[in-house]
Parts: sequence; C-alpha cells; structure tokens
Amino acid sequence: MLQKIRIFGLTSIILILQGCGYNTLQTTDESIKSSWAEVLNQYQRRSDLIPNLVNTVKGYAAHEKDVFTSVTNARARVGAIQATPELINDEVAFKKFNAAQSEMSSALGRLLLVAENYPQLKADGVFRDLQAQLEGTENRITVARNRYIKAVQDYNVTVRKFPSNLTAMMFGFATKPTFSVENEHEISQPPKVDFNPAPVTTQ
Repeated sequence: MLQKIRIFGLTSIILILQGCGYNTLQTTDESIKSSWAEVLNQYQRRSDLIPNLVNTVKGYAAHEKDVFTSVTNARARVGAIQATPELINDEVAFKKFNAAQSEMSSALGRLLLVAENYPQLKADGVFRDLQAQLEGTENRITVARNRYIKAVQDYNVTVRKFPSNLTAMMFGFATKPTFSVENEHEISQPPKVDFNPAPVTTQ
C-alpha cells in the first residue's frame, strides 16, 4: 500500500511539473547552451583568422599602422574576456563581451577597406582566400547568433509566462540576456568588399 502511495505521489509530481513548464524550461535552457557554444565557436574561428589576415595586409600596406593597431587591440580585448558558458547568465558580462565583438567587427571592416587602395593586395591569392574564409565565418556568426536569439526568446517567454513562471521561480530559472536589436542589425551586415582585381586595360 505504501509503495502504491509513493508511486502515485511521484507520478503526480511529474504530471504537475510537466503541466507547469518544467520540461520546457529544461529543454529551452539546453537549447540556449548549445546555440551559445556555436556562437563562441564561430567567434573563435574569426579570431584565429585575424593574425594571418593582418600579416598579409602588412606585406602590401606596412604604413597603415593605425588600422593594424586597432585590429590587434580589438582582438586583445576580445581575448581578455572569459567567454565561458556561464557568461549568458551575467547580463553585465554579456554586454561587455558583445561590445568587444562589435568593436572587433568594426576594426575588421576598416582593415578590409584598406585593400581598396592596393590592387596588388586585392589580387594576392592568400589574401583572397583569407577574405573568403572571413566572409564565410561572418555569415556563420550571423546564423549562430540568430539561433541563440530564438532559443533565448523561447526560454524567456516560458520563464515569464503563467503558470510556468511559478515553476521558474521555484527552481531558480531566470531570464537570460540576448543581443540588442541595434547590434543585430549591425552584425547582420558583415563588411563586404569587392576583391576582384580591376581589369588591366591596354593602350
């Protein structure tokens, strides 16, 4: 008899938790973690490309020191932030990380624009390959960020909505920060530069 009561009690608790959004909170929380890991992965891919890109541009435009310094400093600021999975639970740290990545995007845009003044650089095979990799990475960053935004949106709605908000409070689920609309507009338009060398005309 006691065993039946325990089973009934456990079953009732499971049904109550399901009805109050506990499973949804768990599922959406895991979705946030996996989508955030992909965001970090793509940002790291971009960071790894930067040294070779800077060195290649230096080979043709060594005097563009201000641009190289801004890229190097921006990359250093990004690297100084501990991009851990727990970062998404700290709104202040999240904003700091996001600002550093935005600065990195702006610095890279200025670096790529330098190539417009150096036809030989634009025609360099190594540079063109790096630029293609960077553009592909920027696109993957946008996709990863959009997935993160959707995952956070689904999770935050569950945290705030009744009656799942009661379950969220009971088990310590709090809303998580996401990318701002302004910044998302900026990141959705990665810097694009035409690296096709100008045709050579003959007299």
